Amino acid sequence: MVNNAKRFDAIVIGGGSCLNIADEIYGLGKKVAIIEEGPLGGTCLNRGCIPSKMFIHVADVMETIANAKKLGIKVGQAKANYSRIAKRVNSLVDSDAWEIEKGIRAEKNFTLYKKRAKFIGKKIVQVGNETITADKIFIGAGTRPLILPIPGIEDTPFLTSTEALRLKKIPKSMVILGGGYIAAELAHFFGSFGTRISIVEMTDRMLGAEDEEISRAFTKAFSGKHKLLLGYKGIKVGKTKQGIFLRAKNVANGKSKTLQAEKLLVAVGRVPNSDLLDVAKSGIATNNHGYIKVDGYMQTNVPGIWAIGDIAGIYLFKHSANLEAQFAFHNAYHPGHEQKVDYTAMPHAVFSSPQVAGVGMTENDAKAKKIDYVAGRYEYRRTAMGAAMMEAGGFVKVIAAKKTGMILGCHIIGPEASTLIHEVVVAMQNNGTVNAIRKAVHAHPALSEVVQRAFNNLPM
Repeated sequence: MVNNAKRFDAIVIGGGSCLNIADEIYGLGKKVAIIEEGPLGGTCLNRGCIPSKMFIHVADVMETIANAKKLGIKVGQAKANYSRIAKRVNSLVDSDAWEIEKGIRAEKNFTLYKKRAKFIGKKIVQVGNETITADKIFIGAGTRPLILPIPGIEDTPFLTSTEALRLKKIPKSMVILGGGYIAAELAHFFGSFGTRISIVEMTDRMLGAEDEEISRAFTKAFSGKHKLLLGYKGIKVGKTKQGIFLRAKNVANGKSKTLQAEKLLVAVGRVPNSDLLDVAKSGIATNNHGYIKVDGYMQTNVPGIWAIGDIAGIYLFKHSANLEAQFAFHNAYHPGHEQKVDYTAMPHAVFSSPQVAGVGMTENDAKAKKIDYVAGRYEYRRTAMGAAMMEAGGFVKVIAAKKTGMILGCHIIGPEASTLIHEVVVAMQNNGTVNAIRKAVHAHPALSEVVQRAFNNLPM
């Protein structure tokens, strides 16, 4: 079977961050097969970070206008032309994806397969009617939305984040199943456009993976804007004349409530696409959740096969996938000089309202690891810029090692959290102690003073 397979120097499966690897291999003069059945650019460009943030920026502006009154500014009610906004966003996304594809097709050492990859043997991949092979294979085929087997779901129209970002018009009402970052971001977007939002989340708070103080503050803020059913799980869904219904049961007392809305958005998590690739037929090991097992060098248990990004399940971020792509390429082409991926300071952000960002350990992480730590926080409203913004609920929280002063984690909720986190990321990446932030001069009265003051507030 191998003898009949078309041979390449490398095979890249996935059109997202794996394209970074393909570009590097191309620079070595190698022949590369790129396999991607969907638009080029991966989840981030086509159905994730890029279109969602373009919509969310509009939502942020809408919210700023709505809140102008508290600053003494009188404005009329903002009216958004959603169809125009959606056309702009989708055309830019589609154009970028097409430009990537055109660039790939123009290079003689790239062969693009717009079909699904399936392993049919060790390092043997079937693509449509063709069989291809290579000594080096890189897998970055991502994840897809998780759909829970709720009774009625197969007969009920529902949205995932993919379809939600391509709606032709704004729904009047929406039930969102799930309380993670996708639910938080899309609730902010649709809510700012006037959609009545109801969120059903099985735990007692939203953004449960965040530091507990942050997630509870976020939940409190969100409950003032949207209807939250916390501690409930969906037990049945169905169609109505107006749209859909969802019956939810309280996990503590068993009591149920029924919600109705025009649309149902399922945002309960992601599952890896390893099953769609039949990776087991190449001997590639996966964990109990289907994520491809990799070592610290991004190599699978099969020599010559690496996996990066969401499908490896270490972090489900575009920036972590890009980082892993760098190391996977280096390790594949520099035998004897391999380097472990450095996850020292991996930040994340939730682009909702309020905005959330974090890096490193949460306080509960530090407790679980029995680390001798100290924690400090500082509120936006106690800084000059925070007061000018009339920001009432935002704060920065810092966790540090008590004896050494090493920064263990930082978590922010409030305006520009996704930007403010980065001075802490730089400090942590360079093994900085709390003094790296404390002693750095911060321009007054910049919003970043809230970060420095949180570090100054550490009891050490």
